[in-house]
Amino acid sequence: MPWIPVPRTDLDLAALPLDARQGFLLSRLDGGTDVDALASLLGLDPGQVAELLEGLVALGAVAAPEAVEPAPAVREDPGEAEAEAEAEAGPGATATHRERFETQLRHLPVDQRAALARVAEEPDLSACCFDPMPQVIAALLENPRLGGTQARLVATHHRTTAGLEALAGHAAFARDDGVRRALLANPVLPQSLYRRLWASQRLLTQFQVTINRECPEQTRAMARDLLRASFIQRTGEERVELILATEGRCLLALAGVTIDGQTTALLCRRSYTSTLLIQNIGHWSAAPPQLIAHLRRQDAVRRNPVLRQLLERHPNAG
Repeated sequence: MPWIPVPRTDLDLAALPLDARQGFLLSRLDGGTDVDALASLLGLDPGQVAELLEGLVALGAVAAPEAVEPAPAVREDPGEAEAEAEAEAGPGATATHRERFETQLRHLPVDQRAALARVAEEPDLSACCFDPMPQVIAALLENPRLGGTQARLVATHHRTTAGLEALAGHAAFARDDGVRRALLANPVLPQSLYRRLWASQRLLTQFQVTINRECPEQTRAMARDLLRASFIQRTGEERVELILATEGRCLLALAGVTIDGQTTALLCRRSYTSTLLIQNIGHWSAAPPQLIAHLRRQDAVRRNPVLRQLLERHPNAG
């Protein structure tokens, strides 16, 4: 059974000596996401996530795997439970819903399909999620039986900007992690909607989208543009968190973006032992002179002639 890490709630987590990556991972734990899903969210290998979790277990921030008992699922509506079980059964169920739409519903006039969508029950409820017309999707969103499972079907398979905008107009669906992941993989996700949903996210979350291979290239390009704009506006602490947590990998997307004195000072207060982090900063043309000078004084650089030469050749080296 996959390990679903659960954060401890009986401790003062702020008092623990967490590094940036451990702190970010801890902030992502909701008690319902397993290691593989966390790895996909963070853009890391499952082994790396497991290693970070082992450190959190050792610190007492996360319950040990053997201490976690799966909570029974509670649903108020048995009919909804049956519908979600059918919809989440896998590709076979999705194919069945799509086939029902193609064979039973597509031939109906659009206004008739919209009227059906407003009152449909399963299996027509999920079948309507495959309708290509945005007015039908808008009508479907008025159906009180519509749940997260159907919202994820729409986010995955619908291909009009208007339909996706209508879906995201419902706050509960816009917050749903499954809907958001499906929207990221949808090739017609509009830039305006992406910015609306992700502009308030932390820089590290925005960066994960830029390297998410499940996203189309145009979505990753939108993510890079938003990351650059957000990086300029955020606090020095959050900028430093991003640089350290990604070991400088984010700097490739931030070429030409400068940092202020506060961010520089925060970076210059730290000791550096990661060769990858030092290399990535050394390749960052906008790295300020103070930071380059600080890196050149680090033991890891003094002992490594390749790093020493890289920093000596930096355009901002003294």
